[in-house]
Amino acid sequence: MKFFTILLAVSTIVGTQHLFAQTQEDPASFNHIKSSHFFTNGLIAPFPSRYGREAVYSDELAYLYFSKALAAPKEGLTAGTNENGQPIIWESMDLDSTGRLRPKRGRALGGAPAGPGVRAGATRGGLSWGSRIIYLSYQSPKAQTAILSVKGNSSVLINGEMHTGDPYNMGFLYIPVQLGKGLNEFYLRGSSAIASLLFPSKPVQLQGEDMTLPHIVPGVQTGKQEGAVVVVNTENKPLKGLRIQAIVGGNSQETVLPDIPAMSSRKVAFVLDGTTLTTKGTYTGTLNLLQGKSIIDQRSFPMEVMGPGEAYSSTFTSEMDGSLQYYSVRPQTPGSYWEPGKNALFLSVHGAGVEAISQARAYKSKDWGTLVAATNRRPRGFNWEDWGRLDAMEVLNIAKARFRPDPSKIYLTGHSMGGHGTWFLGATYPDKWAAIAPCAGYPTMKGYGSADGLIPDSSGNLFEQRLLRSSNQSDVIKLATNYKHHGVYIFHGDDDRTVPVRYARQMREILGGFQPDFVHYEYPGGSHWFGDHSVDWKPLFDYFQWHQRLPDSSVSSIDFTTAHPGISASSRWASILQQQEILEYSRMQLNRNRSKGLIEGNTKNIHLLELDLSDFSVGSTVEIKLDSMATVKHIVATPNEKLVIQKAAGGWQKGTAPTADQKGPHRYGTLKEAFNHRMVYVVGTIGNKEETAWNWNKARYDAETWYYRGNGAVDIITDKEYSLEKYNDRGVILIGNKTTNAAWPLLLADCPIQVERDLITAGNQRWEGEDLATYFVWPLKNSSKASVAVLTGTGMKGNQAAYANQYFAGASGFPDYMIFSFDMLKEGAKHLKLTGFFDLDWKL
Repeated sequence: MKFFTILLAVSTIVGTQHLFAQTQEDPASFNHIKSSHFFTNGLIAPFPSRYGREAVYSDELAYLYFSKALAAPKEGLTAGTNENGQPIIWESMDLDSTGRLRPKRGRALGGAPAGPGVRAGATRGGLSWGSRIIYLSYQSPKAQTAILSVKGNSSVLINGEMHTGDPYNMGFLYIPVQLGKGLNEFYLRGSSAIASLLFPSKPVQLQGEDMTLPHIVPGVQTGKQEGAVVVVNTENKPLKGLRIQAIVGGNSQETVLPDIPAMSSRKVAFVLDGTTLTTKGTYTGTLNLLQGKSIIDQRSFPMEVMGPGEAYSSTFTSEMDGSLQYYSVRPQTPGSYWEPGKNALFLSVHGAGVEAISQARAYKSKDWGTLVAATNRRPRGFNWEDWGRLDAMEVLNIAKARFRPDPSKIYLTGHSMGGHGTWFLGATYPDKWAAIAPCAGYPTMKGYGSADGLIPDSSGNLFEQRLLRSSNQSDVIKLATNYKHHGVYIFHGDDDRTVPVRYARQMREILGGFQPDFVHYEYPGGSHWFGDHSVDWKPLFDYFQWHQRLPDSSVSSIDFTTAHPGISASSRWASILQQQEILEYSRMQLNRNRSKGLIEGNTKNIHLLELDLSDFSVGSTVEIKLDSMATVKHIVATPNEKLVIQKAAGGWQKGTAPTADQKGPHRYGTLKEAFNHRMVYVVGTIGNKEETAWNWNKARYDAETWYYRGNGAVDIITDKEYSLEKYNDRGVILIGNKTTNAAWPLLLADCPIQVERDLITAGNQRWEGEDLATYFVWPLKNSSKASVAVLTGTGMKGNQAAYANQYFAGASGFPDYMIFSFDMLKEGAKHLKLTGFFDLDWKL
């Protein structure tokens, strides 16, 4: 077994320098690159495809490629026809003045050139703007490993294996690939790209970009902290037993690292100690990667010491996946009054492409509270939905524990994509805020969409309707009455060309129907960003200062809507535990009178309702009158009593809370729920060679995508390594079927959906063939919170149909289960076989 050590040595430098500048031929991200190949020409063609914020997708290129019906690309060659009967023709590309590959015609194929008014992922005539395919090739003199660097693509198919892309041109994505001797083919999804192959002289290296680092703040944030760096493994075997030793200002800390899978990279956390760095400035850190006593890699990075009152970043280990994340802080004005439980906390959520530290720096310090900026996991991340939502709430909880604000003075604001995040988080968790302030925001992904496209509003296909129902929790228009809980300040530039002001006016009209406490202000002549006062607007913070969140004991009326109790179930003293129709909208409109011992109101689509009776005195009788049905009477027996009532055919009656084995707020389903609780990918290894290779590649593809989109890291293990005891309460992503994955009997023996080679059964339904695919979720055995997600096919064609992973797109809708065939790649929803939700007892 090999052991590695990384040494970090830190010394003072004068001034600030850009440490990670890179050239096209030899990026400074890596030290040990013996040669490189920069792609200077290629071909491009407009293949129809449909990817976005739902489970259904289509992909003509993948359909032809995996059907072995795609002719070798050549300039002028027709590769089929699109949905309008027009020919798909390969055209040549070359470099523009910036070194980017573009069509020689100088415009995007199949339509008008892209511009600032056209969002990525937008559609025209049924074709995605992202449907162009770039073809690159490389003649390798031998079988060898390389590191692929591509900017501008959403994915890349390399010799039949799928890998993630860098659609936002971030520049930190490097993918280890195995090249064969002779022709190697690359199919990139995108309209333009910068691409190169790097040939390493050392198989294991540290990547010089994309580190996650805290700031040192003397007297506030010093001592032991954590950072993270990417380790790239171009060997065909996993790396085990690596260690990092961090030496900062003479202090040494050592960290044992998790395994790095074969032919992959992983971002890993390490401990550092900055106690001795006490003077404001930028310091140089040096990373030394050691094998035994030999240094096999070395690089530098900046460590910053901040001054009093400056914005700074803090790191933390996320409970989602165990990876290292960060949030940023604009501290309260130095010297201003602070006392635990007395001051305010502002949570600010950033726009697309903005780092959390930049968001925090856009605000001046306030003398009455601290501002905290979450990351959404990445500058674009998940649009503040899904894992972006979880990141925001994780940071909110950390900030409340760290800064100990007055519970009545917690506020939410954000800009652009963060304006959407403010609308979304404000509606999803309405009882957490005293007031919210969306700036230049759009309300929904159905109306605006952004990079991954729009959530479709409807479908004529019954199966697809169920898929779209999985996105109901994202539609804040349907949740708008939740804004009754808090004040709302809508702020927008009246000349915003990026997020048009009509979205602010739309929400003004909606709120005007029921919410007396809101302000709508349009900044005259304001563009999308008109300076820091686009977010740091004094009247907005004055509005915040006028508002306080009432304690639950002072709130007698609740009007709360949710579509997903697993995401948001509660408001004040009432919780929706289960629905009658899974993921349809549920609403409770309740009023209580403690002096009369009465709770009354109306409900919609609620099966189980929990009422917190702690504000009623012990021994008192409480009457519950709902929906003009028979009264439920209950005598309060304990000080913190909670009463569960159930809506049956004859009316409301006393019930019981869901068990761990039933659906409830603890675990309510949909595929995405499994990608939490420090998920582990379990790869099937008992199939044939081709099936096992696909299983590994699918896991690596997802891990690459999770890293790129969510700054995350996942464990990838074999089916034979998995055990319930070792991975207790951790989400499982199972790759493979009953024939190919040895962990299937342990995890899925009692599941009504069974998949094996050439066969899927779901209850009494049965489908045969090697071209079937499925995604589904199932409760993890012996866990009350974690789930298993299955991503698999019945054969290689089914596997290839299951390659897509737009479940990582923010707000995309995936139900509990979906079964489809390979032909969905060509014709979409008509090849769905089954979609839907398990019932409250996890039955079909």
